[in-house]
Amino acid sequence: MKHIKHQWRVTKYNPDYRDEHGHYTLIEEWTSPSDIGETFDGNELTLDDYLRVEEAYIDSAIAFMEESGIQSVRVLGLEGSITEEDRASFLFESEFEGVVLKEDSLVDLGALRLIMKMVLRDFIWCQLYNGDRFFIHLGTDYYMYVGSHMNCPAAIEWSATHGLFVESEPSSYGISEEDAIWEIGWNDLDDESKILVGKEDVTGIPLDECRRIFRLSAGHPMTGAFDIPVEEKDFFQRFLEHKMDFDLYEYRFWGGH
Repeated sequence: MKHIKHQWRVTKYNPDYRDEHGHYTLIEEWTSPSDIGETFDGNELTLDDYLRVEEAYIDSAIAFMEESGIQSVRVLGLEGSITEEDRASFLFESEFEGVVLKEDSLVDLGALRLIMKMVLRDFIWCQLYNGDRFFIHLGTDYYMYVGSHMNCPAAIEWSATHGLFVESEPSSYGISEEDAIWEIGWNDLDDESKILVGKEDVTGIPLDECRRIFRLSAGHPMTGAFDIPVEEKDFFQRFLEHKMDFDLYEYRFWGGH
């Protein structure tokens, strides 16, 4: 994803309020839906205010997607799921229950809108991508990055006219296979916290075989964490000095920064 030619930071943050280091420190702004009801720079963030900005983010991302000729994206690095606490939130929508949340699942524009809402509302986290042609990265503090294989002047103009600021800026969340680190970690089998008790870097591991084992598409960058099934022990053992013991440990393959 780092090699996608056109990348933008799309946010509600006016760059005029950044200091000489690029930090947004010259005015107080809300950064999360949890701030609804709080006061910033003398103005209360109401639910309507929040929803208006959220909709602008989602519509902006879709505008970039459509101008790029992208009809669907895949889910990458999925973390979390809808909990009972989420269901009790005033930001929860019943339509969220019908969304299939699965790593590498292919989603169309309808599902994309719901998934982006869930991420922006801090119910789940993931990235969205279409191979080396397009991505949407939703980061912390309500930052959004969009990347495309082509320039998108109409989407940039749409965003600007709907209160967002588009800056040419590479994504802070981008990663390519050549930059990734691969490792296998393990935790005690009876430890519900799943805290790692050991890990080893692995080199030379064939990523296409990993994609087959974890049932991922050919374009998946193999970033994220994946549980290693016991029946694949012999394959992964070839890349480890640690002697795998599934009677004592659970094992995860991990790729990332």
